[in-house]
Amino acid sequence: MTSQAIHRRDRHEMRRTLTAARAGGEILQMPDGRAGYVEGLDAGTVGDRRNCRTSGQVTVPKTAGIVLLDGGKVYWDHSANAAHFKKVDDRDFYLGTAVGDAASGDTETVVNLNVEPSYLVDVGRDPIDSVLVLTAGSPQLRRLGGAHSLEFSATDEAQKIDLLSKDGFGIDAKAVVEAAVEVVDAGDSGEGDFNIGVAVGTHASDADAITEAVFAHVDTNALDILAESDDGTTEVGATDTTVNYVVGTRFEVWIDMRDPSDCQIYVDGVLVLPGTTFDVSAATGPFKLLAHLEKSGNDTPGEFHVDWLRARTRE
Repeated sequence: MTSQAIHRRDRHEMRRTLTAARAGGEILQMPDGRAGYVEGLDAGTVGDRRNCRTSGQVTVPKTAGIVLLDGGKVYWDHSANAAHFKKVDDRDFYLGTAVGDAASGDTETVVNLNVEPSYLVDVGRDPIDSVLVLTAGSPQLRRLGGAHSLEFSATDEAQKIDLLSKDGFGIDAKAVVEAAVEVVDAGDSGEGDFNIGVAVGTHASDADAITEAVFAHVDTNALDILAESDDGTTEVGATDTTVNYVVGTRFEVWIDMRDPSDCQIYVDGVLVLPGTTFDVSAATGPFKLLAHLEKSGNDTPGEFHVDWLRARTRE
């Protein structure tokens, strides 16, 4: 007998036996880990067989007080039943990409289910350059799965650790840069600082001296997250965002360069320094992704994890 396939339904439709009462349109996580929703308007009860869709653009509730940027990753906060920019260590799961910007006060957002962003440059995936600068000691750049760890040694000498993407993008590429940082050890002296974002290159001792850059900035032995920019014409020095990080807890930074004359910077989904103009429109580029840890001296330790650093561009 010749074996043959019998078509059941398209790949974006799954038939589920409900183990709990579900409303029509309710977001669920499918057995393969993808997000889906219950089709139809009618509620289902335990034991009902219902179709669930895993594709398409859907309108869902959004977590209050955060922004979602067009094309960025969106997660489903399982306990709150709302879209969020991040997941935490419970039953949250990936939902898709944001369709259009969602403002802080918006209660709903549109999401393209199960679609992943396409990153032009990603330091966790693509080639990087890294040059250690030291006169003594053993600073190091270590790989931790998909993350990188930049670490001072406890030596009273100037040291620099960096990672710079080999690939970059133009000033007119309308980039959105996404970074995630965990400060494991902030050091015990203010002799150093950490910068992450975009720049036209690196520097042997001082990231602030790079003439074209947009950075989130952390001084060692301090909890403040600062922001700065320079395009060779207009410079904004490191300015306190009034947001503090917590040692051992990841924070996310987004640099929205869709308007190079007024870049917007977000920390954990919240716009910071809205009254400050981070203008890099005079830059010639190309911009590359950069994480840069430096100290001018002192035996202070320091360990900063770059969980991700990536950029997506658009027309």
